[in-house]
Amino acid sequence: MERRKSVAVVLLQLGGPDSLEAIEPFLYNLFSDPDIIDFPLSRFARSPLARLIAASRARRVQEHYDRIGGRSPILDNTLAQASALEKQLAKKLDVKVFVAMRYWHPLTESVVRDLERESFETIVLLPLYPQYSKTTTGSSLNEWARIVSNSCVRELTVKVVKPFYTNPLYLDAMVEKIEDSLKEFAGALQATHLVFSAHGVPLSVIQAGDPYQDQVESSAELVMRRGGWSLPWTLCYQSKVGASRWLRPSLRETLKSLASGGVRQICVVPISFVSDHVETLDEINIEAREQAQSLGISNFTMVAGLNDSPKFIAALADLVLNAVGAETPEDVEATVCSPLTGS
Repeated sequence: MERRKSVAVVLLQLGGPDSLEAIEPFLYNLFSDPDIIDFPLSRFARSPLARLIAASRARRVQEHYDRIGGRSPILDNTLAQASALEKQLAKKLDVKVFVAMRYWHPLTESVVRDLERESFETIVLLPLYPQYSKTTTGSSLNEWARIVSNSCVRELTVKVVKPFYTNPLYLDAMVEKIEDSLKEFAGALQATHLVFSAHGVPLSVIQAGDPYQDQVESSAELVMRRGGWSLPWTLCYQSKVGASRWLRPSLRETLKSLASGGVRQICVVPISFVSDHVETLDEINIEAREQAQSLGISNFTMVAGLNDSPKFIAALADLVLNAVGAETPEDVEATVCSPLTGS
């Protein structure tokens, strides 16, 4: 019988405010991130600048969260993913799954403290971002490295799951969700336009060598190929903040362009998110829907987040099993993993 391993899996995610009162400190944490705000002498100016931005944006951001219940559902969704993943992995591993959020509780520091109180042989860091960007995966891993530098956890074997947008099980999970939404267009499917929407990043980040845009483009192409649809499709970006240039076209620009071209049925696919939160539930499903209706788009549907769908949990389990070298199905392409120091 194969020896079971004592493994801790840490799901790394952005996090979100758990109340309207938490929005301003959440924004402060976000804009205090050196992987988000970086410029000459930013080490001295970052904190006061973050306080200024957080205070100025808090009221507007509160409106978005107020429309979806006054709090972010991202922690609940991530905890559900963690619970389902732990049950799936327990069939092969002695495992415990933790959740570490980058900008709100449970923060990375508290999760590292939890790990210190238990005994594990291996830690698997699993960023819940299908595509890599220094502003998401990179930031979470940098925060992990800072926290564990003064912790006994640094002595453990650590594996990092690399971007999983090519993983076949992940692609199957995406296709399943899209197929569910396309049922709403029965009888007029060929008139439907798929709009893949990814979280945008500043153009300067891409110009500095960040692979995010290339990986997002590949993601949309792989999903289309996996689904086998002959539908027209477009890739766009959302969630722009500030006056700097970001990836384009934006979701708003895309809807306007498609509507002017006579498109009346649109299915929006959140391609860089793995759970429903404010960017999907409000920015797409409320704001973009209202815009679409004002433009004459008669049928607007958003594909639901992967959340804890069985196929997505199977994909996450596959990634972890590959990371620790456990047996995986022969027909599943392994995702390369590496120690933290080599990623």
